[in-house]
This record gives sequence, C-alpha cells and structure tokens, in this order.
Amino acid sequence: MTTLTRREPRGLFPEIFDWLEGPLAGLRPVIGPAIRFEDYVKDGRYVLLAELPGIDPDKDLEITLTDGVLAVHAERHHEEKDTHRTEFRYGALTRSIVLPAGADPKDVKAVYDKGLLEISVKLDDSKGAGVRIPVGKVRTTR
Repeated sequence: MTTLTRREPRGLFPEIFDWLEGPLAGLRPVIGPAIRFEDYVKDGRYVLLAELPGIDPDKDLEITLTDGVLAVHAERHHEEKDTHRTEFRYGALTRSIVLPAGADPKDVKAVYDKGLLEISVKLDDSKGAGVRIPVGKVRTTR
C-alpha cells in the first residue's frame, strides 16, 4: 500500500500547523465567500459598489433592508461546455452592512450593470447632526 505525501513547501513546521488547525476546523462556522464593497458618500447619498460578475440580477440577486442593516445575497451559476470537458463555477455570496446614522430606509436605489452592483441610500443630515451643549461654570467662594 502506498501513502500520499505532501510535496509543496509549507515552512519550517507544517505538521504542527496541520495538527493545530485540524481539530479546530469543525468549530469554525461555515462561511461562504463574502461580497467586497467599496463605499463612499456622494451628493448626500451613501453609495455601495460591489463587483458581482456572472449573475442574473432578476433571478440570482436579493437585497433586503431590516432595522438599518442592508443585506445582499447573490448566487452564481456558470457553466462552460467544450467537446471534451466541462467547466463550472457556482456558489452563494452574502454580506450585511450596517447603514450609517441618518440613512433613509424609504429612499434606497439599486442598479446592476455589466457585473457591477450599485446601491445608494439617501442620508438625512439633520438626523445625524449633534446638538452642542454649553458648559457652565460654578462659582465657589473660599
């Protein structure tokens, strides 16, 4: 009987790291790949951009807003067939973002074009503005 051996270089102590990682692997939550966002504020709107190539926004994209948390869930299904081989990619992507203070949940827009998802939320400056509190001095006599 033959045994498989690892031939790739893994540093000075590869077996120690495998041993430490192995028993704990079952304790880690199963998390799929996350959607990476770019965010900025433009013209009074909080804008999120995400690259999501290869999805159909009508079937594979779901965006929800609950209690100030914006959740984006996408599923990718892609298959290429050739004469002698088939290649496919699939998987679910999920990410939740807490919206900044002053975000208006009634004014959210989402647009998907050529693999790029843009979500924008109107920001209300009056809700996020703080109130200055004057500090008085107490006179003490000695």
